[in-house]
Amino acid sequence: MKTFSKICALAAVGSFLLAGSVAQAAEAKTYQVTGPVLEVTDTTITVDKNGEKHQIAHEKVTKITGDLKVG
Repeated sequence: MKTFSKICALAAVGSFLLAGSVAQAAEAKTYQVTGPVLEVTDTTITVDKNGEKHQIAHEKVTKITGDLKVG
């Protein structure tokens, strides 16, 4: 379940970064997505959840622990 933990952390970070400010981040919704990682780029992580593709935004400065990779 290492992938699950990484995706949850990235989803939380992505939600915060997309909000634009601390005040807006408090109002932003957070989501969890579990499933195989389909693609990892400099700006997104794509996950397959029951046949639906979910993209999580991230930046180069986003801290990722472990080896996040396709599959």
